[in-house]
Amino acid sequence: MNMTTIQKKICLLGDFGVGKTSLVQRFVEGRFDDKYLSTVGVKISRKTLKRTYGEMNMLVWDVSGSNGFESSGTTYMQGAAGALIVCDLTRRETLIAFENYARQVRTINPGIQLAFVCNKADLTHTRDISDIDLLTVLSGLGEKNFFLTSAKTGEQVEDAFSHLADILEGG
Repeated sequence: MNMTTIQKKICLLGDFGVGKTSLVQRFVEGRFDDKYLSTVGVKISRKTLKRTYGEMNMLVWDVSGSNGFESSGTTYMQGAAGALIVCDLTRRETLIAFENYARQVRTINPGIQLAFVCNKADLTHTRDISDIDLLTVLSGLGEKNFFLTSAKTGEQVEDAFSHLADILEGG
């Protein structure tokens, strides 16, 4: 039987402290570390997903958070097939960045596939962004799907990355 392996570059984008590194750690290594370490530049990880045709190697680029999209972000996006755009459910201001990243990424890379991740779903008592807020922003971007994830508990993390893999196969 002939198994095919394809490789896809994906980027994680979002403001400082939304949990991009924690999401990658949970997805790639199956663990969570609550020590905050700010990513400098980019950290690249790889995870192989079993697919119907064989395997997909996801090269996950964890791009350092910023308030705004710097010119370096443009460089990181080159050659990316997909991106996870991340906001922090406990910080309303990260929703504005969430929308900005989506628009800027599509300007740089119009064919890119996007998945929208709303992290820190386990912190229900401090949640500051409602599902209605999310749907309003996403409908403005022509999207409707989002994932309420928790890098801490693992909730929907695998689902978000798998969803992106599924749409990358279709595109």
